[in-house]
Amino acid sequence: MDILLIEDEFPAYKRLQHLLSSQLPTANISEQIESVSGAVNYLQNRPTPTLIFMDIQLADGLSFSIFEQYEIQSPVIFTTAFDQYALKAFKVHSIDYLLKPIEEEALEIALNKYQKFYQVKNQLPAQALQQLVQQMQRPSYRERFLIKAGNSLSYLSINEIAFFYSDQSLVFAKKSNGKQHHLDTTLDQLEKELDPTHFFRVSRKLIVHLNAIQKIDPYFNGRLLLSLVHATDFQATVSRDRVNDFKAWLDR
Repeated sequence: MDILLIEDEFPAYKRLQHLLSSQLPTANISEQIESVSGAVNYLQNRPTPTLIFMDIQLADGLSFSIFEQYEIQSPVIFTTAFDQYALKAFKVHSIDYLLKPIEEEALEIALNKYQKFYQVKNQLPAQALQQLVQQMQRPSYRERFLIKAGNSLSYLSINEIAFFYSDQSLVFAKKSNGKQHHLDTTLDQLEKELDPTHFFRVSRKLIVHLNAIQKIDPYFNGRLLLSLVHATDFQATVSRDRVNDFKAWLDR
């Protein structure tokens, strides 16, 4: 059994090498491959490995780009420090992953899964892997915010928010029920973190959710005036330089 280890951190490589040697003493384990380019070169010039362990973040980029340069025919078990909630696709598509630091029991389970799968199928489910790579390359957007409620801490779900606005250098989130909360962030930062399918920054001081817009009227100087689900102390307008992008966003 030939195992290829693609891992840019030497301590992580040595740990996985040690764990694999303990559980699969007859396996032939590769030297450390620490980059996308190194992995592609190895795969192009060596016999096809029986199994590949692949870190997601490598020295020269994400390992997903390996699949764009070489058609991998071996089963892959990913190793990663990513949040497990972002990795549900691995389980859905019957491809396993290991969260760092890798534990012996977790590795044993992954190997058992591999062996069980290949008793039935002896080739990599390429379509499932392609779907997985596409899902993992999608950007991850903000889901909630930590907020203070008196002396306690709570959280605010992104699904509750109608719009964000700034007032005297402070940022507030207005909920669909009319309540609002101060957030320790900026609108510039929020604009990067919010799903653009649902949120649009209409002006320097306002980011709105699509469902918060009740009415849109023409306004002075080529701007648009928005009527939102809750009144604001300022006019909710779409800046003139954002009108075309705003219309395109609405017309998706």
